[in-house]
Amino acid sequence: MSGRSVYARFCGSLSSHWQIAARGSGRLQMSASGLRLWNDGAADRVYANAQIDDYQHLARRDFLWRPPLRLTLRARFSHDSGILSGTAGFGFWNDPFLMTGLRLPALPQAIWFFYAGPRSDMRLALDAPGWGWKAAVINACSWRFVASAPLLALAVPLMRLRIAVAPYSGAQYNLYRRLRSFGQRAMGVTEQWLPVAMRDWHVYTIDWRRESVRFFIDGSLLLTTSHAPAGPLGLVLWLDNQYLQITPWGRFRWGLLAKEEAQWLEIDWLAAERLSQSYF
Repeated sequence: MSGRSVYARFCGSLSSHWQIAARGSGRLQMSASGLRLWNDGAADRVYANAQIDDYQHLARRDFLWRPPLRLTLRARFSHDSGILSGTAGFGFWNDPFLMTGLRLPALPQAIWFFYAGPRSDMRLALDAPGWGWKAAVINACSWRFVASAPLLALAVPLMRLRIAVAPYSGAQYNLYRRLRSFGQRAMGVTEQWLPVAMRDWHVYTIDWRRESVRFFIDGSLLLTTSHAPAGPLGLVLWLDNQYLQITPWGRFRWGLLAKEEAQWLEIDWLAAERLSQSYF
């Protein structure tokens, strides 16, 4: 550890940098190859979460991370996309929904590798699926979202044309796509499906700059976006049993899932390195 960066080789015990959130059947276990975040025996009536982070009980203004920085870690999962259930991932966010600590709700900001199982349907990006293993950015705290909020409120009923009119005309389809693109830009959303097997070891990297974010897997560039949150954000790694269905045309549903067998996320090592602006 240092004052400017965090380096962790997950063997033995966790350092004082990390805080643990283990709820329901969620638990942490050190294995020969790293730290495993487990959901073992999750039920559909009890929230299960295995998580480490560095922001519990901090005010958002005191979250630790701002650009420019780089997060790199080596990780794998017990199951591949489509079989793994719940949500999981690692990266940075502002914990907008009161998951840890007593804070006021906030508009979401996140830069992370994010997984949602098949029961989820979070269609934030126009041409990305509502579930799966993704690189994702959302920056709803930007001036674009604040300025566009009244128009977005009017757009939601119009986007219901997608499901209310069947079959719909080319003009209606074009209107739907334009409204979706407008909403996506306003919320600062960028997503990219990850073409890798989740059960295999991979090195995942996030380069977070002041004007852009880049995602790499095993050293290969996967995604670049200009939707870069300013921060500060907290660092989180987790695996849980929840699902969320939220669509641009106004559908919202949240629930919990039973897991018939144990599922886990394993992290071998992690480095969060603050970088000088001149590096870029």
